[in-house]
Amino acid sequence: MTSLRAVTLQLLNRLRDDSADIDAEYVVAPSSIAEAAAILAAAAEAGIPTAFRGSGTHQGYGTPVSADLVVTTTRLDSIIDWQPDDLTVVVQAGVLIDALEATIATRRQTAVLPEGVPGSTVGGAIAIGLSGYRRLRYGPTRDRVLQVRMATGYGKVVAGGSPVVKSSTGYGLPRLVTGSLGSLGMIGDVTLKLWSQPMSVATVEVGDASAALRDLYRPLAVLETSEGSFTYLGGPEAQISEQSARLGAAARRGLVWPEPITEPVQLEFRVPAAYVADAVEWIRRLGAVRWVAQHGVGIVSGGFEDFDVEGFTAARSWAESVAGAFVVTSGFGETFDPWGSPPSSVGIQRRIKDVFDPAGICNPSILAGNL
Repeated sequence: MTSLRAVTLQLLNRLRDDSADIDAEYVVAPSSIAEAAAILAAAAEAGIPTAFRGSGTHQGYGTPVSADLVVTTTRLDSIIDWQPDDLTVVVQAGVLIDALEATIATRRQTAVLPEGVPGSTVGGAIAIGLSGYRRLRYGPTRDRVLQVRMATGYGKVVAGGSPVVKSSTGYGLPRLVTGSLGSLGMIGDVTLKLWSQPMSVATVEVGDASAALRDLYRPLAVLETSEGSFTYLGGPEAQISEQSARLGAAARRGLVWPEPITEPVQLEFRVPAAYVADAVEWIRRLGAVRWVAQHGVGIVSGGFEDFDVEGFTAARSWAESVAGAFVVTSGFGETFDPWGSPPSSVGIQRRIKDVFDPAGICNPSILAGNL
């Protein structure tokens, strides 16, 4: 045991990340997925609870993790391979979404990752399973993760998926990892499917978001916010002009997304799309300072100044009654579970967790059901 501790400490000290302001006994930054696996192998053997950190923009998700060791993606920040003609790109987990989008935009391409969260990393968005506003047109992020390489909780590098868009070979690791919140291990690099950018894009303010969604053909997004309702169009100029005329409003060139919600307490309805209007009524009734509703998707996000446990509990009961959820995304409250009722699949999730993280060191208890 003494020898093991000495070797472990030597590894952790060699990979220390002094750039990160994180309250943990050890903060390390591997420069490769192999180093990340070595760290996790040592942590598993020593029984060290371990958390993962990208840029820290999504730390409010899930049950807060108490970890002695934090592994960051500070040094995993390279675009490994971009194939514009194949519409694929391979990036390390620590690459900033804004930097990736700026690079591939030179060939009029996009990874359709979440907009409006400055400093967010690719690995962080995938670990959370976060999709952007353009999900209405392009689908969720998980549909664009083609391949993943990760370091498991037992200290091995595993890969799954395929870099070929139309291939279904390999274990379904990309979908398993997307939204796992680091509970299975640390994402090292991912292969993403890209999309060509529309020829033109525009933002149109409308009076009724629900009506706009019914009247339009494949808009990029239809958002109802505390500041107004907006549709986001993409396509040839003639199509944008025709759709704007149908809405009876002038189009503003470019995509003007809502400002990020920054209130200290942030919660989110995730309900079937048919219940968005009801969720909007709930978010207003709860007194959200700012909110954004994604029509056609089923997500309504709200920012609050403080916790209203009674009101939030009632909102959660309603959301779960329509096969949805009401979750905390920032500003954890000790008297209000961030997830609500565990999903019916929690037993399966627990077995998967045991396979990938048998020592239970990776972001312990971050998921619903204390996983």
